[in-house]
Amino acid sequence: MLLFYIRHGDPIYNPDSLTPRGQRQAEALAKRFGVYGLDRIFTSDSTRAVLTAKPTCELLNLPHTECPWANEGRAWDNMCVIYESGHREYVFEDPAMRELFVSNEMVALGYDWGTHEAFRDSTIPTCVAAVQQDTDAFLASLGYRRDPARHVYIAENPTEERVALFAHQAIGTAILSGILDMPYPQYCTRFDMGHTGVTAIEFREKNGIVIPRVLQLSNDSHLYREGLPTVYQNRLPL
Repeated sequence: MLLFYIRHGDPIYNPDSLTPRGQRQAEALAKRFGVYGLDRIFTSDSTRAVLTAKPTCELLNLPHTECPWANEGRAWDNMCVIYESGHREYVFEDPAMRELFVSNEMVALGYDWGTHEAFRDSTIPTCVAAVQQDTDAFLASLGYRRDPARHVYIAENPTEERVALFAHQAIGTAILSGILDMPYPQYCTRFDMGHTGVTAIEFREKNGIVIPRVLQLSNDSHLYREGLPTVYQNRLPL
């Protein structure tokens, strides 16, 4: 199986939608997937994720299945640092938390990072764990059951399907760190994804097990192909 994780296009957050640029990005993405095809398409139930998948669904004549567990609102409500002013910032964007995440003490905690004193009254570790459990259930429904003791997946029903999940940035840090079996602090401080960035993960079975391998990370070659701006997060030309 090839699993494609795609962030939505350039967004309008309120009301939940896409900008004209985001719509063009989604159309470029559809042409990309039109070359080799997809077998199954999943989206979060956010409008911006559904709209990003829409041109691909139309081109390939495939329906999409909505996954409420992959909605970004879940991360916004539970994976943020909240300042005294009331301002919210995703934990991986807060300078102090980023420094803590890469500290020796946090690295030493490994998978037990959520036990750190900084998270005593925080919803962040429980939210990350819950998202990763839902990700495990999603992959199990596709035929790949996670074996946490061995840090692998058991290929209970291996396929050659090409599966796409259209979702978001912040919740994606929890989803992808879980799939790749990396402690969340180490993943979220070092990996990011741009609008319509495509992360391709191969679930290649050998001797009944799978160790997922990233083939591409937040690839935006479809934007180059269509001559669209490749300004990362609307701030950095790449």
